[in-house]
Amino acid sequence: MHVTLVHVHVKPEAVEAFMEACRKNHEQSVREPGNRRFDVLRDAAEPNRFVLYEAYACAEDAAAHKQTDHYRKWRDTVADMMAEPRKGVGYLGLYPA
Repeated sequence: MHVTLVHVHVKPEAVEAFMEACRKNHEQSVREPGNRRFDVLRDAAEPNRFVLYEAYACAEDAAAHKQTDHYRKWRDTVADMMAEPRKGVGYLGLYPA
């Protein structure tokens, strides 16, 4: 399994709009072939920080996600909402297989 944790620091005034854009992206992403999970997490201690947990069956499925219209719309919508560039960290999912 191919997993990416995307760390995002959002400007305070953009948090609500960011969450709405993420909801829309999530709803479409979970329907993609090869998607195993697509979670949007908000830091309990720092509410301007988020983690997107993206799990796909393989690296090719994860790459295909970035070619979708809903991903591109999310990327363009949230670009100016970020306090700093987002950071994606890749992992190999071990369990569940």
